[in-house]
Amino acid sequence: MDAISLKDGAVLLPRRREDTHKGDYGKLLIIGGAVGYTGAPTLCARAAVRAGAGLVYLGVPAPIYEITAVKNDEAMPFPLPAEPGGGVAADAAQTVLERLRGCDVCALGPGMGKGAGTAAVVRAVLESAQAKPLVLDADALNVLRPMLPLLRAYPGCAVLTPHAGEFARLGGASTGDAAADALRFARAWNCVLVLKGHRSVVAFPDGKVTITTHGNPGMAKGGSGDVLTGVIAALLGQLDAEKAVTTGVYLHSLAGDLCAERLGEYAMTATDLIETLPEATKRIIET
Repeated sequence: MDAISLKDGAVLLPRRREDTHKGDYGKLLIIGGAVGYTGAPTLCARAAVRAGAGLVYLGVPAPIYEITAVKNDEAMPFPLPAEPGGGVAADAAQTVLERLRGCDVCALGPGMGKGAGTAAVVRAVLESAQAKPLVLDADALNVLRPMLPLLRAYPGCAVLTPHAGEFARLGGASTGDAAADALRFARAWNCVLVLKGHRSVVAFPDGKVTITTHGNPGMAKGGSGDVLTGVIAALLGQLDAEKAVTTGVYLHSLAGDLCAERLGEYAMTATDLIETLPEATKRIIET
């Protein structure tokens, strides 16, 4: 198992060519949110913008669309059919697939809730055979266990970002060796697994495992995972999968350490992480 390091080329944020435009940096589709959970999808979208995504589309249930639209200037929110409880409805799946055809990457889960609509959307994307890079987080993970055979058969790169509780709900075994546990799951279900924790582990189905040496307890707050999802999804539209995930985990944890240095671990927030991404990005590019 290797530590994620700038020195060995595992982390990469290339300087941008002068003759480029927004279409060169990925079109990202994020689906999330529910009544009572308006922050998660916005944190994810704002992090994706800060991580350099060319265009970010954000689908949320119609009852929270106006709130989401006010919160997002750079990302482009749109409403989806909603269940009576305020989560995304099952018949939103067709709209999601139509939107996905025009995008390069999809992120599912932040604040979505565990309703039937969430399960229907996740299932539809896994069955779509569009082969777009996919990031599953939060509630997309909480409904995923019955669909693991679909995950194994998914033709694109699928990245899962569970914390320990979500990993257990997925059926992941916790033996005390996080690297071995993550790799076992990644190989079994043909996915990239980012097992979040004190030292987050990144496991690839080909057997490669890396671990971040950055990060701190100040990141143990609601919203930090939504930021990570946005960062990884944005980089999947700009880099190959291995570089995107490894760099995304490193960038997120480095931003966390820079926040802790400036603000302290008690006071730092997920919003502070997003606002620190430019500084962390510059450090990576200029090192």
